[in-house]
Amino acid sequence: MNTSVFLAQFMGPVMLVAAIGLLVNPEAQRDMARQFLDSPPLIYVTGFMVMTAGLAIVLNHNVWVFDWRLIITLFGWMAVIGGAIRMLCFSAVKRIGRAMLDKPRAAIIGGVVWLIIGAVLCYFGYFA
Repeated sequence: MNTSVFLAQFMGPVMLVAAIGLLVNPEAQRDMARQFLDSPPLIYVTGFMVMTAGLAIVLNHNVWVFDWRLIITLFGWMAVIGGAIRMLCFSAVKRIGRAMLDKPRAAIIGGVVWLIIGAVLCYFGYFA
């Protein structure tokens, strides 16, 4: 199986479920985010996990072509960078996270973007 298709099948459903959860129950998600931001060890551990997952994606799929596969590569690099930031800059993560929580539309916009990306990856992973 092609690596791009495998990663689309792997990532697409997770993104869809996360997006639906965010859109269906935004207040519970915001409450969970507040609790997350109150725990530097949790920020660090998730940074470690996100960076590890991002590196796994980048090492297996560093494909810079202008089609749907670029989504996977960009997501991998964003995970590497985002994970490193969580591990190195707790206070900045808390500050940025709290600023985002003050903007309820940000969660809706993020949920819609994740829904679209998840749907695109599911389409190319399972149907194309």
